[in-house]
Amino acid sequence: MASPNRRGLLRVLGIDPGLTRCGVGVVDVAPDRSATLVHVGVVRSAADAPIEERLAVIATGLRAVLDAHIPDVVAVERVFAQHNRQTVMGTAQASGIALLVAGERGLAAATHTPSEVKAAITGYGNADKRQVQTMVARVLRLDELPKPADAADALALALCHAWRGAPATAAASSALTPAQRAWADAERLARR
Repeated sequence: MASPNRRGLLRVLGIDPGLTRCGVGVVDVAPDRSATLVHVGVVRSAADAPIEERLAVIATGLRAVLDAHIPDVVAVERVFAQHNRQTVMGTAQASGIALLVAGERGLAAATHTPSEVKAAITGYGNADKRQVQTMVARVLRLDELPKPADAADALALALCHAWRGAPATAAASSALTPAQRAWADAERLARR
């Protein structure tokens, strides 16, 4: 994990990889684990375009986000097994592009499974999309749920990464949400 930037905040770019819709979310996270939305969006590629063009569009879009928001670290959803081979291949290809553009910039990159992210955000590894969106909106103090789901997932990835690496101090513990406290407790138990 990268060290916090000069503002004392850790800026994390979360990427929910996909060929048609690649969710991107940038958050600034303070040492007390409070977070602020910096950017959220989706990089889209045409489903009928050749694969090399689709991957180039995703790379260009991710580079633009990196240029505009200069994150300290990148968090990408880890590809997991699915029954639909075509879907998992596209996700894996987009994930590779996300890791590549992070590497081009010399940024540390980490991957997190969907269940890790759900547990970090909601306290429950099998939470549904709506629960994740609701908690992301609450943590970031948003008036509306982040949409589409790909964008909300990207924000959740960014928050998960920042929280997993940020030590929970006694002073900061009172400012944590119940899900954040549950995650910090689980991390402490896992280290024993």
